[in-house]
Amino acid sequence: MCSAHAPAAYRWADEADDAADAAAGRSAEDSPAGRRAATDESGRRRRLEYPPAPEPLPVPVVDNHTHLNFRDGLVEVGVKEALDAAAAVGVDRAVQVGCDLPSSRFTVEALEIDARLLGAVALHPNDAPLYAARGELDAAYAEIEQLAQHPRVRAIGETGLDYFRSKGDALAVQDSSFRWHIDLAKRLGKTLQIHDRDAHDDVVRILTEEGAPEQVVLHCFSGDEELARTCNENGWFLSFAGTFTFKNADNLRRAIAMAEPSRILVETDSPFLTPHPYRGRPNASYMVPYTVRSMAEVLGADLAELCSRLSANTEEAYGSWT
Repeated sequence: MCSAHAPAAYRWADEADDAADAAAGRSAEDSPAGRRAATDESGRRRRLEYPPAPEPLPVPVVDNHTHLNFRDGLVEVGVKEALDAAAAVGVDRAVQVGCDLPSSRFTVEALEIDARLLGAVALHPNDAPLYAARGELDAAYAEIEQLAQHPRVRAIGETGLDYFRSKGDALAVQDSSFRWHIDLAKRLGKTLQIHDRDAHDDVVRILTEEGAPEQVVLHCFSGDEELARTCNENGWFLSFAGTFTFKNADNLRRAIAMAEPSRILVETDSPFLTPHPYRGRPNASYMVPYTVRSMAEVLGADLAELCSRLSANTEEAYGSWT
């Protein structure tokens, strides 16, 4: 049973407008000036209100991949407020992830704001070609390496391959950028956090060719039982996001059944990939319990035991928060 509202920090402040909409018989999608709805890149209407808060988990877990700097929805929420809202439902810590220079700089700044965060910094596979096209890739690498020195930056990521959005010459830059980030993670003794979209075989091949770091996380795991078996064999972590709850995600449900229990993590990738039944709405770390409960149901696992396992696995992947 979830509460009636999103956490206070995520609510639209002007309740008078809500009342006016109700009096006029308007739905959220029909509210004036695009205030309550928007159109996505596919031309579909999507609601901008944050979903209701779920029932708290019995044992705290960690959102091991979030983008607190990315704005979505109707309100802008600060780092502390976002983490407070998550903690209220049993998500007591998070990993803030950079994917370009501005978001990686933000990550390091956020680590100084709240001790409940660890960080990851990198150039996303879709961003590295943009830096290369401007002749700025080497300078960007140098800054990422400098930012990664922060003691609470525990991961290099998200890096990897994306064959969905990038094509042509950009793929060669992705390949070399992925290899550079692998080397950086090994040199600094950091976890490697991988973005893998439609590129499973090449991600595994490059990791094998380069030699993977000691700790590897496949963020927003999107493979099937075959890739899960490869992760088991190599000791890599599988991080499941809200996509796990989607009706068409049979591959993920087969994968988690195959995965070693000690290799399973949970994340939001917020503000993206909001779990069912709120798919398409803005996402945030407080939404993790929806995904965890779905994982427990598929695994036939006791919820508290699964939460304890997820928390322990996350500290195995990134180290202690203290």
